[in-house]
Amino acid sequence: MRNDVSLSRRGFGVVIAAGAVTLAMPRFALALTVDDARALVGRTIDTLNSIINSGKSESAMLGDFEKLFARFADVPVIARSALGVAAKSATKGQLSAFTKAFQRYISRKYGRRFREFAGGRIEVTDAKPLKSYFEVISVAYLPGETPFDLRWHVSDKSGKDLFFNLIIEGVNMLASERAEIGALLDKRKGNIDQLIEDLKSI
Repeated sequence: MRNDVSLSRRGFGVVIAAGAVTLAMPRFALALTVDDARALVGRTIDTLNSIINSGKSESAMLGDFEKLFARFADVPVIARSALGVAAKSATKGQLSAFTKAFQRYISRKYGRRFREFAGGRIEVTDAKPLKSYFEVISVAYLPGETPFDLRWHVSDKSGKDLFFNLIIEGVNMLASERAEIGALLDKRKGNIDQLIEDLKSI
């Protein structure tokens, strides 16, 4: 079964910087299977494709992209990873507010890239269990370009099947976001509240 989605290596190059990160995840529950992980990614790609081809305005589509992240991604885990060591000193209120602001920020950031580049497709090709999660392997095909690898990491850590990372040609989304959010936080001298307010306006 083919799952098509608009994609651009150039577009992702703008938002994903080179890096690697290891995210400690608890051992997945026996209820989660390779087929479940593969199905989750398939639904994510299908929904993404539907949004891109909806013909809606940019603002409406960005709202749909945020709903996609909220539905299929483990946003709290991704947000906490992006905040890095600062998450340890943040209050529960700050973590909650940061997660909400981060969800909007990352969905708009990636949503704009997916919206701008049409004509490509992603095909899920394989899935396998790793030590603490499942990896779903897919290949992105772009007109006139060499196909490239795109991998999704899926876990049921939060009580349901969700993806918590996306790796494109070995480039790790979690590492990229941690670096970028860390730089933004440094510019604000570690002020998490200021970071939250600024993310709302990006």
